[in-house]
Amino acid sequence: MTVPAHTPSQTQGGAIEEFLMMLAAERGAAANTLAAYRRDLTGAEELIGDLASADRKDLQGLGAQWSALAPATVARKASALRQFYAFLQDENLRGDDPSDALPRPVPRRPLPKILSHDDIAALFALAEEEAAGDAPLAVRTLALLEMLYGSGLRATELVSLPMAAIPRDAPFLTVTGKGGQARMVPVSGRAKTALSRWADLRPDDGSSHLFPSRAGHLSRIRLFQLVKALAGRAGLDPAKISPHVLRHAFATHLLEGGADLRVLQTLLGHADIATTQIYTHVDASRLVALVNERHPLAKSSTA
Repeated sequence: MTVPAHTPSQTQGGAIEEFLMMLAAERGAAANTLAAYRRDLTGAEELIGDLASADRKDLQGLGAQWSALAPATVARKASALRQFYAFLQDENLRGDDPSDALPRPVPRRPLPKILSHDDIAALFALAEEEAAGDAPLAVRTLALLEMLYGSGLRATELVSLPMAAIPRDAPFLTVTGKGGQARMVPVSGRAKTALSRWADLRPDDGSSHLFPSRAGHLSRIRLFQLVKALAGRAGLDPAKISPHVLRHAFATHLLEGGADLRVLQTLLGHADIATTQIYTHVDASRLVALVNERHPLAKSSTA
């Protein structure tokens, strides 16, 4: 008797649901992660039919249908399918793995935008000047800026900080990052002073959030707008500045100052050191530019 490659419960998308259940139960995948896997897998199924019974030829056809997509997008979709077929094999739902027929693009990780030390100085000079009169919103902007550049927080981590996060004795605070992972981040003396000033001026509305709003806490979009507006008032190009760019500046400037890459990984909350290593490329680019500009032979003729 021939055993079918998959049972009826695995057909017509059933295998996808079981795979997603495994990700949630065994790997603790977050809702957003599960939704992304579902989109990629059901999208592929719409193109080639039932994934559980697809063969190598079917998967080879996906490469052509994905040809207009960015390499990073193709790599993500292919990764989801590879994990799906590995799951089918582990569960003895398939005896083969056709995923080696999938394309293997090498996505080019873009270098982050870089702010110079002069750009940072201009931002802080204006933020401090505007906060000098203790106007609550100006002090709030200064506190947000200090935490973005001084501690390298992600936008979501920053806006969702609770009041209890304000450091008391130790110059650290605990934040919950991606995947629910908690980490300790440093809070400079400057940032601690700015946070204390904001805590004294913050509206007493009963909110448990450090940066409250009518919707609960300050939104990421509003933080984005505040940073852009400050950049414009400081005479900088708002298109080149965002909360994430300030986080990149924190990392890049620390690395330029001699910070260890492993320390930087911990401070940024990166699960994989490979994510942090992009900053070595940023620093290498700076060094190449320095040689081209300052080396005695840089301006000599090559003719």
